[in-house]
Amino acid sequence: MQPHRFKRHRQYGLSDEQAIGMYTYMLLARKFDERTLTLQRAGKIAFHVSGIGQETAQVAAAYALRKRHDWFLPYYRDYAFVLAIGMTSRELMLSVFAKAEDPNSGGRQMPGHFGCKRLNIVSGSSPVSTQVAHAAGVAFSMKRKGDDRVAFVTFGEGASNQGDVHESFNFAAIHKLPVIFMCENNQYAISIPAHKQVAGSVAGRAAGYGFPGVRVDGNDVFEVYRTVKDAAARALRGDGPTLIETMLYRLSPHSTADDDMLYRTKEEVDYHKLKDGVLQYRRYLLDCGILTDEEDEALTAMVMREIDEATAYADQAAYPAQEDTLRHVYAEENRSG
Repeated sequence: MQPHRFKRHRQYGLSDEQAIGMYTYMLLARKFDERTLTLQRAGKIAFHVSGIGQETAQVAAAYALRKRHDWFLPYYRDYAFVLAIGMTSRELMLSVFAKAEDPNSGGRQMPGHFGCKRLNIVSGSSPVSTQVAHAAGVAFSMKRKGDDRVAFVTFGEGASNQGDVHESFNFAAIHKLPVIFMCENNQYAISIPAHKQVAGSVAGRAAGYGFPGVRVDGNDVFEVYRTVKDAAARALRGDGPTLIETMLYRLSPHSTADDDMLYRTKEEVDYHKLKDGVLQYRRYLLDCGILTDEEDEALTAMVMREIDEATAYADQAAYPAQEDTLRHVYAEENRSG
């Protein structure tokens, strides 16, 4: 079989450079995640919530949307997504080290609580699923203004049971809002498996609100890319929301405060490691001849240099000043006077 027959990315309008770019962000997110877990275990940072196993769907979605144009409301595992739409590894490291330069919150929020004005990332908060209601509100505002943008929001299958989610679905359906709801179903809400917390499927719930719900393989980058692209086109036509359920597996513990071996087995995790979307995509790039083993080694080395530089910078950066503790909490008088 000739290599060109493998090139699925060309079928979806993606260039070889874009295909490699997608892999670069997946790799960067994976290495960031692994480094951050090491930093927490070494006592350098306080806490980390991992996104290992979910990078493929996140990068695919980012590439299907418009950077610095659409509005994004990611949830706390979306490191690959925010990197792919423009955040840097240095910015993410500043966040996990809780330093003053952290663009998300100035070192005030927990890691994974993204917010970046220049990239249209709406600030998230700790209560589960509140970002879904925010996304419906953003989409409602855009529709009233006539903006040609979509709001894209992610959440886990555990969050899909929260009332905020169902209220948001209903509101978005009634007003035909330009919003894409993407559930990253990683099979566990902290320690509870999906079959004990979700009746039926998350995607199937969309039918009750009168808009499409689609379940896709979250480890298939092109299936996710196509589905998000189609959902964005539907939203921009004025046809309303779409619910996408990406089927994934959380390879890491829920957080650094979690012992996942209390509720699942090593054999189960090892089985899903064989289906890891990042490794599948790497094999695809090798098979279709646009990546070699030597190029992959060079790319990995480049990513690790970036992670090393970001770690060193964030480690040495200044913490927020004590006198700034209440800044951005209460209304302030004009400081320029």
